[in-house]
Amino acid sequence: MSEARLLIEAAGPLTTVQDAGRPGWRRFGVPPSGPVDRRAFAAAVSASGGHGRVIELSLGGLTFKAEGHPVAVAITGAATAEVNGVDVGGWCVVTLQPGARCRIRESGGNWGYCAPAGRIVADAWLGSSSTHLIAGLGGGRIAPGGVLTVRDAQGDLTSVAIPRPPQSAAITVARAILGPQQRFFSGEVLEQLVGERFTASPRFDRMGMVLDGPRLPPSRIDMPSEPAIRGALQIDGDGRMSLLTADHQTTGGYPRVAVVIEPDIDRIAQLPVGAGIRFELVDEAEAIAQTRAAARQTAEWLTRVKAGARSRPPLITANLTDGVVVRRSMF
Repeated sequence: MSEARLLIEAAGPLTTVQDAGRPGWRRFGVPPSGPVDRRAFAAAVSASGGHGRVIELSLGGLTFKAEGHPVAVAITGAATAEVNGVDVGGWCVVTLQPGARCRIRESGGNWGYCAPAGRIVADAWLGSSSTHLIAGLGGGRIAPGGVLTVRDAQGDLTSVAIPRPPQSAAITVARAILGPQQRFFSGEVLEQLVGERFTASPRFDRMGMVLDGPRLPPSRIDMPSEPAIRGALQIDGDGRMSLLTADHQTTGGYPRVAVVIEPDIDRIAQLPVGAGIRFELVDEAEAIAQTRAAARQTAEWLTRVKAGARSRPPLITANLTDGVVVRRSMF
């Protein structure tokens, strides 16, 4: 069995094992979890052979040493990597030989992904290895001194640049549907929601991101707990707004003034600290149309990403002399 081991030398506090998540359990109080940036996750999986488990990293990055069988890794999202001190950049596939040291750091955003070409050995909970960070359930947090085992490791993938996703530039205007608890806000506050600029704050984790800006005080906060979903813009008692993401609570007593449409949620979560964002309200029909269009774009893009994941031909089959001209000396 081809088995690689990743010896963890350094890892930020938000470094975890993730897969696509565990949908279907919210009625029991269990959020889907999974990656914060689902497009970057999907690209890493597609580019590394489709095994489905990846390392998600954020502040503090990740450094590990590869041992055992050679293993290729795909780097995507807001991350850039060095291998043995050589910068290989981000959005790429690179093969690590035994003894290679890989250092990955967040760059240009908040969430990066490293997907080995092989099966990461990790615990599962409710059918998924996605880590719910606060509960510590799933594949688990990755910490210095730990070892990740990668079975069926593939070390012969061609080193390639991974195509960036559609609309990969930092988002500046996000689309949202008003509600479901807009009744707790005055007309003046609702005007501020769409008329003012907010900024990404350094206060974020897998549950959500605080968005700095004008306070949007609710008229009351004694509402009963109601369902919460990913993408909701939740307002606390002081009027501060937060975007709910992968590990969000499934119910809550703070009102949600609006819900960001699906294609824009993870792009907001990737905004670097201080980046500005405005909100534009759309109706349900427009939200559905935009979500379907984005899904088609993403599917076409992932097809191109997957097509780039191919094995290097063995050296014996390579034409090493094609195009070589031999000049014979007459002397």
